Amino acid sequence: MKIALFGRPFDVRFDPQIRQMLAFLETSGFEIWLHEGFYQFLSKHYKTLIKGKVFKTIEEIETEASMLLSVGGDGTMLESAKLVGKSKVPVLGINTGRLGFLSSVAVEDIEKALNAVKMGQFDLEERSMLQLVSPQDLFGPHPFALNELTVYRRDSASMITIHTYIDGNFLNSYWADGLIISTPTGSTGYSLSCGGPIIHPLSESFVITPIAPHNLNVRPFVVPDNSTIRIKVEGRKEKFIASLDSYTETISSDTELVITKSNTALQLVRLKDEHFFRTLTNKLNWGLDKRN
Repeated sequence: MKIALFGRPFDVRFDPQIRQMLAFLETSGFEIWLHEGFYQFLSKHYKTLIKGKVFKTIEEIETEASMLLSVGGDGTMLESAKLVGKSKVPVLGINTGRLGFLSSVAVEDIEKALNAVKMGQFDLEERSMLQLVSPQDLFGPHPFALNELTVYRRDSASMITIHTYIDGNFLNSYWADGLIISTPTGSTGYSLSCGGPIIHPLSESFVITPIAPHNLNVRPFVVPDNSTIRIKVEGRKEKFIASLDSYTETISSDTELVITKSNTALQLVRLKDEHFFRTLTNKLNWGLDKRN
């Protein structure tokens, strides 16, 4: 089995587990491909353990790689989603971050997880993504997001107004600090912290969540993901911020953003003992009675 590795620099406290992972991959017959940036980091600390080829783009390995291991936190998973793009290469997250909602494999369970992968004891869960279709060049060749697209004020100036339309029909003019358009996967991220609902990852929907709205009767709104969402921002300032997952760009008041569901989806690897509801309990303390 051919496995690609992608990641960010990690804390030294994970050193024993990463050494264990690299050694296990070598002795278990996996063929390894290392993303160039991650290879440069690993080669400084684990040079004797690194045996594999280096790649820059997913196109170099997409016909050969069975899976990509994303080593980092949820932010690294978002980058991994962009990296694999339309290739359909499945992604398994190894958590060296904090919460690890998407990067679900704890570092102490790396060997157990890789054994499960080797034996085929996993499922693929297709996670929908959104796409910024206009303006096409705002985020370059990868205008996709696994979590959300967000528009917000550029500085500490007054609130902004976000005019929002669904399939050409006027929805609302949000007077707020910003607005989040979230996928089901992103519903447990920024949208949740702003009062949005938790959406099952296989739900075919978007969540529109205002950030600190001035109108108290404005609440998050769930729409089908076959909707086309169009937004335009205005305010006292002429410049605003648009972010697509972890990437940000400056937009002006004459910029109209058009968002749809992407034809690209992330193939997320889920081990057999994993389930979304269990993840809610383990990561967000969902339903736990703290009175005990």
